[in-house]
Amino acid sequence: MRQKMKKIPGFVRGIIALVFWVAVWWILSLIVGKEVLIPTPLRVLKRLFELLKTAEYYRIVGLSLVRITAGYFAAVLFGLVFGVLSAKFEAVQLLLSPLLSVIRATPVASFIILALVFLNRQLIPGAIAFLMVFPVMCGNIRTGILETDRKLLEMASVFRMKKTRVLRYIQIPAVRPYFTAAFRTSLGLAWKAGVAAEVLCNPKYSIGRMLYESKIYLETAELFAWTVTVIVMSVILEKLLMLLVTRLEKGRQEEKRGLSA
Repeated sequence: MRQKMKKIPGFVRGIIALVFWVAVWWILSLIVGKEVLIPTPLRVLKRLFELLKTAEYYRIVGLSLVRITAGYFAAVLFGLVFGVLSAKFEAVQLLLSPLLSVIRATPVASFIILALVFLNRQLIPGAIAFLMVFPVMCGNIRTGILETDRKLLEMASVFRMKKTRVLRYIQIPAVRPYFTAAFRTSLGLAWKAGVAAEVLCNPKYSIGRMLYESKIYLETAELFAWTVTVIVMSVILEKLLMLLVTRLEKGRQEEKRGLSA
């Protein structure tokens, strides 16, 4: 059975899983029998298509995307810088360690409420996305640097390789898997935390605000439609960013082949 499943393309397996869970959702909605609690998939799909026809939908999604991805990429950048510094200098790690532990341990809701006191509502989703991603990126980069093969570094020292070549051919390849893992894992985390921040801080033109208003006015089909939007956007962003990483990886591999030839 397992061998047969492996022969099925991943895309097809994904569709089968999706169809199964949509069927479960449909059955639950029929059992409950009240659309105000669990609307049918068809009702949600209809409402989603209605939203897709409006210009406001794209404005809301676009602004949420800008807010959250700005915080995400800022966290990636700062995570890279401080990950390198904490791996190279023990004093930096000593100072950063308590801060990262506090960020990891503190509930997202607490950060959002604190941010409401100090920040403009429009900036809070990005700030929360930053806080969720920074510890992951910083920790992974530090681990990748510390896990670099010491024998390769010693060999580079013996042959007096230039620092730029050591960085390019030894250290970056060693860190890359850790960076890719953090890049992929933290994106979904940033998106979910950013939308949660929008729900609580209610910035104008945001997915979180629409989720909150749908709940207040018992527009359950619209609530589900916006939830579907969040899920689809998360998947699309992850696929696009991983495609970018894969393209960069292929480019480097082709460059290495050219050098070896």
